[in-house]
Amino acid sequence: MNRRTNKVIEDYAKENPLFHDTWKLLKNYRDAVWNLELAVRQVRRDFEVEYGTSIEEFLDSIYLAGADVGGTQLESYARSIERSHKMLTLLNSAVETLRSKHKHGEQYYWILYYTYLSPQQPQNTEEIIEKLQEHIANISYRTYYRKRPDAVQALSAILWGYSSKECIDVLDHFFPEKMRL
Repeated sequence: MNRRTNKVIEDYAKENPLFHDTWKLLKNYRDAVWNLELAVRQVRRDFEVEYGTSIEEFLDSIYLAGADVGGTQLESYARSIERSHKMLTLLNSAVETLRSKHKHGEQYYWILYYTYLSPQQPQNTEEIIEKLQEHIANISYRTYYRKRPDAVQALSAILWGYSSKECIDVLDHFFPEKMRL
């Protein structure tokens, strides 16, 4: 993505904390998925080396025996992995809600998918546009750059809800201030 466009998004993110949070989450999505997968593999491997059994078999046996693993390194790892998994599940659920419920959901989904969520990061904007053309007819660079912040903003509304400023703007639209007094 070009520097000018990233600068525009960064400036917008500075002005809108909800957009910023969503944008940061999306920018780190691929790394988070990768790190979660590595963490799970590492814990499983370490556990099998240490105890000679799988985590599932071990947990089944200690639960049957009535043992408690509270406060152990194993519990700490499990909680960390669980938190990461919940965060990714929440994001994926919000993206699916956007896709199925928003008036531009399908377009926004593909824009977010190829820009931030696909397992392999595209090399450049040209590759993103090429992939988007399979899903969005006649998409241009200009349209992509215009719709990308809108997609992030729509996802922000699902993740964090509408901010009070947005609610006031909606109220002002339907009930101008003169009528509310």
